[in-house]
Amino acid sequence: QVQLVESGGGLVQPGGSLKLSCAASGSIFSINAMGWYRQAPGKQRELVAVITSDGGTNYLESVKGRFTISRDNAKNTVYLQMNSLKPEDTAVYYCNTGPAKWLWGQGTQVTVSS
Repeated sequence: QVQLVESGGGLVQPGGSLKLSCAASGSIFSINAMGWYRQAPGKQRELVAVITSDGGTNYLESVKGRFTISRDNAKNTVYLQMNSLKPEDTAVYYCNTGPAKWLWGQGTQVTVSS
């Protein structure tokens, strides 16, 4: 079973930046589209960004121009660079395939607050 480990979250002021990382075990990482998801308190989990096996990307409308998803298949790792963060970006962020088919990791908390 593939294991996902997210890291890089934290507390940041509005307008700040964070870079999230997600490391996946297993050798099947490179053939899968990978996504970053988030879940805010009291809300459903939503897909924020997805990157295909050949590097194509797509984003939630509210994060376009601010977030960038990337991947390093040699390291079985997917990244999410988040710039110009807003309080409404506050959530626990998770990675998984797109659409999600692996067990969820523990996620990483991102809090945007002054």
